[in-house]
Amino acid sequence: MSAQKQRNIAIIAHVDHGKTTLVDQLFRQSGTFRDNQRVDERAMDSNDLEKERGITILAKCTSVEWNGTRINIVDTPGHADFGGEVERILSMVDGVILLVDSSEGAMPQTKFVTGKALALGLKPIVVVNKIDRPDGRPDEVLDEVFDLFVSLDANDEQLDFPVLYASGRNGYASDDIDAREGDLTPLFEKIVDHVPAPSADPNGPFKFLVTLLDRDNFLGRILTGLVFSGTVKMNAPIHALDADGNVIETGRASKLMAFHGLERVPVEEARAGDIISLAGLTEATVANTICDPSVTEPLQAQPIDPPTLSMRFAVNDSPMAGREGSKVTSRLIRDRLNREAESNVAIRVTESADKDSFEVAGRGELQLGVLIETMRREGFELGISRPRVLFDKDEDGNRTEPYETVVIDVDEEHSGTVVEKMAARKGEMTDMRPSGGGKTRITFSAPSRGLIGYHGEFLSDTRGTGIMNRLFEKYGPYKGPIEGRANGVLISNGTGEAVGYALNALEERGELFIVPQQKIYEGMIIGENAKPQDLEVNPMKSKQLTNFRSTGKDDAIRLTPPRAMTLEQAIAYIDNDEMVEVTPETIRLRKAILDPNERKKASRKVEA
Repeated sequence: MSAQKQRNIAIIAHVDHGKTTLVDQLFRQSGTFRDNQRVDERAMDSNDLEKERGITILAKCTSVEWNGTRINIVDTPGHADFGGEVERILSMVDGVILLVDSSEGAMPQTKFVTGKALALGLKPIVVVNKIDRPDGRPDEVLDEVFDLFVSLDANDEQLDFPVLYASGRNGYASDDIDAREGDLTPLFEKIVDHVPAPSADPNGPFKFLVTLLDRDNFLGRILTGLVFSGTVKMNAPIHALDADGNVIETGRASKLMAFHGLERVPVEEARAGDIISLAGLTEATVANTICDPSVTEPLQAQPIDPPTLSMRFAVNDSPMAGREGSKVTSRLIRDRLNREAESNVAIRVTESADKDSFEVAGRGELQLGVLIETMRREGFELGISRPRVLFDKDEDGNRTEPYETVVIDVDEEHSGTVVEKMAARKGEMTDMRPSGGGKTRITFSAPSRGLIGYHGEFLSDTRGTGIMNRLFEKYGPYKGPIEGRANGVLISNGTGEAVGYALNALEERGELFIVPQQKIYEGMIIGENAKPQDLEVNPMKSKQLTNFRSTGKDDAIRLTPPRAMTLEQAIAYIDNDEMVEVTPETIRLRKAILDPNERKKASRKVEA
């Protein structure tokens, strides 16, 4: 298909504003799916974790055909931790659809991606989605979007954007703010009329920029991106160049694939302007240029953002190791992490000297949490350390650390608590304004170090009503020590099964994390102490039985339900001398050193 009959667009939206649902409807109404075909809801979120969390983690390409025009659509992650993918994807497209919720309006992650899109000169189409929401305020939201564009230095052409009002779930879009029925024809028309055809050079030598990387058990590395110029045929000789123009490897285009709906379909050739996947190279990666052997100049690519956070992934050495998972050796963990680092360019893996643990660096807690959860489901057992930020140095040799922009929406009554807690974590308030409906929007610039573990506390402080969005801002001056967790923990002093009688007595000491009959071991954390210091306790003590009958009947033991933690909450909760033991069935908290005497020796060394 000629480039003139083609449109390449990306969809930008905040988490949960309905972009994946809208793409489903575009499939249905363009005839990509047969009428009787069974299709999952939110078909683009194909990975199990994406379905459960309702967020897009991996960028995906797809394409629909409408009245003879092929529309290639790229679904972008809305979450800042996966922002490393977004910038590169935008270099593949010629226009963007900005999708905003008619009630929530423009949100910080939207700002991040939209800023990148406008800077690249892309022309936006604004779609106000969920127009049928009872609490919708489309006019105000449109003003917010306009203000956002102005603050992001949009040019006059970009500010003259077309607007549609839509309901992705019900499958209609219209110019009319009061429309409550119809189909998505107006959106298809806007894409074809408003988005320019790819400005590729059909007559030049073949050049292709890699923006996404996948692995396939049969084909090996699959590189996806845009053909900037020329044509490539099956088995044509090609080579890969890095950003400096050095040849990384030479090979052949052993397989070419285009996107049709959700499928990758083999094709014989690809032309300038096409978004394709290519197999046949073993070393080339994201941001490399794949081209004809005659080409020596690489295409300009977005640099990859540096990782800001790292965690230690260790072999599980607890007394219960190997009981629940099938993959427990360091060799299996190493292979799996190296495979992840190969396809996910925002992750960096280094092996420790003892070969039993690996330092995994990434863009944020959510990104690393998703990796751990994926590995856990694949049958791995791991010991995970507390996240730590990666420091850097400025030109004068002073220590710097990563900062994040934090945008918080809370009910007015909770704003004082949030400001106080953020100040304790060295966050500086940069803006505070009412956002309507009794809510306040507060913006902070805060060191990433202070935000580790804050999210759970934030939700309790705001009774679950607060919304927090974070975005990497810069490396700034080191802010000095930040106080950690205020309370100590209750540590089991033996191995066995927890007893209800003992737990009943321990409840006055603090909050418990375990239930009766749960298997425990020495050094395992079974609860939170009400006081600042750690306390070793015996959760297996049973009632002494005598042959005297007591005057009153034994009171039935009624325990408060224990605090259950998700993986992210557990990782955020632990201190520097603690670990999370992750297995396919259980998440346990433990001290890194299980033996109490060894622990005391280690803490004396640290103090000294």
